[in-house]
Amino acid sequence: MQNYFEVNRDTWNKKAVVHSKTNMYNMESFKNGESSLMSYELEALDDVKGKSLLHLQCHFGQDTLSWSRMGAKSVGVDISNEAIKIAKSLNEELNLDAQFVCCNVLDTSKHVSETFDIIFTSYGVIGWLPDLKPWGKMIAERLKAGGTFFIAEFHPIVWMFDYLEDKPIMKYGYNQKEVIYEEYKGTYADESSEIISKEYCWNHGIGEVITVLTDAGLQIEDFSEYDESPYNVLPNLIKTKSGSYVTKDKLYPLIFTLKATKP
Repeated sequence: MQNYFEVNRDTWNKKAVVHSKTNMYNMESFKNGESSLMSYELEALDDVKGKSLLHLQCHFGQDTLSWSRMGAKSVGVDISNEAIKIAKSLNEELNLDAQFVCCNVLDTSKHVSETFDIIFTSYGVIGWLPDLKPWGKMIAERLKAGGTFFIAEFHPIVWMFDYLEDKPIMKYGYNQKEVIYEEYKGTYADESSEIISKEYCWNHGIGEVITVLTDAGLQIEDFSEYDESPYNVLPNLIKTKSGSYVTKDKLYPLIFTLKATKP
């Protein structure tokens, strides 16, 4: 698996540099105070002031820093050293107190010893992990008793499609165990970019997500599915008046959210 992780790290190093300059991540507006957080996580976690928060797979830290602006004591973790470099620079420039750690998310407990009131992760995260059991175990290790875990993630049905085609084609298994390799020019935040994205990914169904968390000792407080996404994750989605994206017929959900606590 280490080779898969290193290929993904290299791709995310390239993406971090490109993404930080794109309209999608809108760095200028972010630096001027705009939050990068979406309504789902803001409503679920509400008041984070004074709470410790661990952000898993944080990319270059905009969400981590958005939580910091709201008063959380935030720590962000990501596999990309280039992303972490940008995150640390942003943290310093904005005079915030977040911390950032570069490591594989599955190795978080080897690099972060404290426990947290909140663990947060969102949008395009679990597909980079071949096995969710160590992920669930790590979350339980780093979460304080009474603490909250929250994930907002693209629905596994979304990843059954080959989204590189103009018309999405159902190609992959809902619970596919075999690794999925994709190689393509550009990136989701800048399709015109010259970088070559090389990615190893895995599909995980909802049942697997819930099982690994409950097996690790967490209690599921809320699980919801939504037929709209804050991101234009598939070709030919329709933008709504609220700024979200939906499929033409709304035949399947695009994202799910899950909130759990540690007894």
